[in-house]
Amino acid sequence: MYRKTTLQNGLRIVTEKLSGTKAVTILVLVGAGSRYEHFEIRGISHFLEHMFFKGAEKFKDAKSVSEAIDSVGGEFNAFTGKEYAGYYVKVASESAKVAADVLSDMLINSKFAQEEIDKERGVILEEYNMYQDTPMYQIGWNFETLIFGDQPLGWDELGRKEVITSITHDHFVDYKNKLYKPDNIVVAVTGNIEHKDAVDLVTKYFEMPAEKHSLSFEPLKDISTSKVSLKEKKTEQAHIAVGFPGYPETHKDHWALRLLSVILGGNMSSRMFLAVREAKGLAYYIRTTTDDYMDGGVLVTNAGVDLKRINDAVKGIVNEYKKIKEEEIPLSELRKAKAFLKGRLILGLEDSEEFAHMLAKYELLHDKIHTPEEIIKMIEEVKVSDIKRVAEDLIKEEKMKIAVIGPYSEEKRFEDLLKF
Repeated sequence: MYRKTTLQNGLRIVTEKLSGTKAVTILVLVGAGSRYEHFEIRGISHFLEHMFFKGAEKFKDAKSVSEAIDSVGGEFNAFTGKEYAGYYVKVASESAKVAADVLSDMLINSKFAQEEIDKERGVILEEYNMYQDTPMYQIGWNFETLIFGDQPLGWDELGRKEVITSITHDHFVDYKNKLYKPDNIVVAVTGNIEHKDAVDLVTKYFEMPAEKHSLSFEPLKDISTSKVSLKEKKTEQAHIAVGFPGYPETHKDHWALRLLSVILGGNMSSRMFLAVREAKGLAYYIRTTTDDYMDGGVLVTNAGVDLKRINDAVKGIVNEYKKIKEEEIPLSELRKAKAFLKGRLILGLEDSEEFAHMLAKYELLHDKIHTPEEIIKMIEEVKVSDIKRVAEDLIKEEKMKIAVIGPYSEEKRFEDLLKF
């Protein structure tokens, strides 16, 4: 059973002792994702994530950080999303002090040396170029920009090249001082450790003044009215994303929408996979997913398709949307989707890092933990009528949008395909 302690400085600690593992994950989640940026610093959240590994007081450079974790056979990584950034170390439980020592030093005492910033620019730019050259990943960002438009939720986390090439030490210090405060940080500790021991560990190593963060992200404004995002690029395969604005994660039908996405294209026995790939051979990969934020969301089907048969592929995807909107799904199909979603949840939470991520995310964004049992109950409560209601609400011709990356130049060609 998870437990929570809030320190006097406002730092929240959430823990879960997991049976069957000798590992411990310490994950620090901070409300400092790319939604907190404005145009002039677009990309700083992700760049800052990299800089935390470049040297602090005790572990003075990237080599020292790596050696500390490698010396105990641990794993460490970091990630930047739109609403938060995360830093974690996973170690054998007897090495939990090492994990806390490394994480606290880098997040509290990082120096952001200008020479390290200048070196890391090249790494960030190569990451930027990698995604530009990987349409399978880039298409998702393009679709979210199409949905949310030119505002922070519509921007990708990598940011602008102009910012990456010009950002300085002072920018990092200012941004960190606005967001990396104890009231905006959750430390999740999961695995083979007792709650009291975890609290003692975090209290000792994460000693921070009781200050409050001074920057919040802007609420989502009106979403974009554009129907098509077309990036002309010479490729051997076209990449498409077809979908609709979705629900925020706080919406009462959040789990109904997640189940709808599973039924549509969540696995190899889903409707999109069987109808578009297996029956017609129109796509190599095809999947339907949701992206869920605090005040907005997306329902989208991504696919990699034959350049010459892209029209047929789009029509096939649109047709599956139309069918699930107009026809009530069989109860057996809903049961299958529930079993899949619950199974994935349970398998994922066997990993202490995944468990830590779930606890910390709910605590940071929702100020409330949902246990796996509570989530399973919410999944089980979804009815066939809920799926139908959500499909009718979201899957509307006038709301449908498409993003395309491939050797094409006419937007109207794709706009004309967005019809039931």
